[in-house]
Amino acid sequence: MAPSRALLLVTHLRPSPCLLPAARRTISSCAQTHRSPLAQALFPGPTRKVRTFPALSSRREYATAAPEPPDYLNEAELHIFNKIKAELQPVNLEVQDISGGCGSMYALQIESERFNGLSVIKQHKLVNEVLKEEIKGWHGVQLRTKAV
Repeated sequence: MAPSRALLLVTHLRPSPCLLPAARRTISSCAQTHRSPLAQALFPGPTRKVRTFPALSSRREYATAAPEPPDYLNEAELHIFNKIKAELQPVNLEVQDISGGCGSMYALQIESERFNGLSVIKQHKLVNEVLKEEIKGWHGVQLRTKAV
């Protein structure tokens, strides 16, 4: 398959001489770093090494504090939020009534250290055990759990 005319036009472009030298150096160094075929066509020359920084920490500093309930939760959402917070000590917790306000279906997103070493099914069983009485009256639940 023959390359399109637009691609042929783009590969024959050269940097504009009206670019400021500093801007031209920046564009050139970026293009040389990535070394795509287009970058090689536009800026031939040696590649630059990119400096990488080590990861500071895989654990977030703010993740150790218990989440506070947002002020927009209704009474039923707040009850669920507080019950999960008390039992599972989550790092991140979101509770949302997705049934249109009637309280028959909820979306729960929970990140907790209590989930460490547990499969997803066991994590969900743990949440179901905590909310056993509430789930009896629900139509459904969307549950997302994550170990911290």
